[in-house]
Amino acid sequence: MQIRRAESGDMDGINRLLYQVCRVHHDGRPDLFRDGGKKYTDRELLEIIRDDERPIFVGTDEDGTVLGYAFCIFERYDGTGAMTRRSTLYIDDLCVDETVRGQHIGTRIYDAVLDFARKSGCYNVTLNVWCCNAAALRFYEARGLKPLKIGMETIL
Repeated sequence: MQIRRAESGDMDGINRLLYQVCRVHHDGRPDLFRDGGKKYTDRELLEIIRDDERPIFVGTDEDGTVLGYAFCIFERYDGTGAMTRRSTLYIDDLCVDETVRGQHIGTRIYDAVLDFARKSGCYNVTLNVWCCNAAALRFYEARGLKPLKIGMETIL
C-alpha cells in the first residue's frame, strides 16, 4: 500500500468512503446525520485537495484504488490570549473502506499522519470521535490517544 497526498483523480474513491462514514454516523445518530449524505460537495472536496493547510492523505493499493484516507487541518495558535504558541494537526476524518478493515490500513495511515505532523513541526495531533462509533473509539485508544476535552449535549 502507498500512502500519499490526495490528488484530484482520487475523488471517486474518497467520495465512496465519505458515504461510508456518513452511514456509520447516521446509524449511530440518525437525529443528526442524513442517510445517504456526504460531508463535502465535489467542488468543496477539490478545493480541500488543493489546500496545503488541509492536507488529505490516501492509502492506495497497487492499482491506485483508495482504501482509506485521513482529512487533516492545521490549527495554528500565535500565543496571544490564553493559548500557548503552537501548531496542531487536527484529523478531521479518518476512514478505511469497510471491505478491507482489519488489515491495519488505518494504523498505517494514522502513523503517516503522525510522521507528517512531526516533520511539519506540530506539537500534537488531535481529533474528535463520536461516542456512538465504538469501533473508532477502540481504534484511537489502541493508538494511545487520550481524551483532550469532552463535548456534551442535552436533547430538547
